[in-house]
Amino acid sequence: SFEAVPWCHNAYYLPTRPNFTMDPLFHAGCYYVQEAASMFLDKVICQYSSLIPHLSRALDMCAAPGGKSTLLRSVIPADCILYSNEPIRNRASILLENVTKWGYENHIVTNNYPKDYRKSKMTFDLILCDVPCSGEGMFRKDEATICEWSPQNVEKCWRLQREIVSDAWSCLSPGGLLIYSTCTFNTKENEENIRWMMEEFDAEVLPVDIRPEWHITGSL
Repeated sequence: SFEAVPWCHNAYYLPTRPNFTMDPLFHAGCYYVQEAASMFLDKVICQYSSLIPHLSRALDMCAAPGGKSTLLRSVIPADCILYSNEPIRNRASILLENVTKWGYENHIVTNNYPKDYRKSKMTFDLILCDVPCSGEGMFRKDEATICEWSPQNVEKCWRLQREIVSDAWSCLSPGGLLIYSTCTFNTKENEENIRWMMEEFDAEVLPVDIRPEWHITGSL
């Protein structure tokens, strides 16, 4: 009876927030809890699955706590190896716990900096960069994030984001798909960074179809 999230398969809005930590089904990996906006990744993957028909290796570069990784693991082919990476050790532990609960094979958790992936010379057909950001999209639900925001933090974030993308781009297979996302609104961390990617890497920006009937394209 729950309202479905229109841009994600098998996703629903809850009328209230239960105490998930007391639910054995949550700890058994039967479901994962996340913001509906984060689930938009499902739509992007479904729309552009034809670009990477032989997807064999994927990377979630900044994966903790694991919401997008569990979603990504659910829609990519079963034989595709997914690397979920988190540079901060204690966050990587949380990521590992959630990935383990999700229970899929071919899913590896790493605790490295993006530059380490660049040095490894590994390549990936699909890379997700859900980068650290100034968090303006969190203002509506967490007033503390308003106090933490500053122009200086925005400057710090867009520079870090470019470093991460630069390292990730060196790992992207020719013709591969890189998905860039933030949870903030300012142009420096979004439009200006996208423009920089186009100029720096000759990246092609792909539109996302937001029509309700998007789901007819299917999934990987």
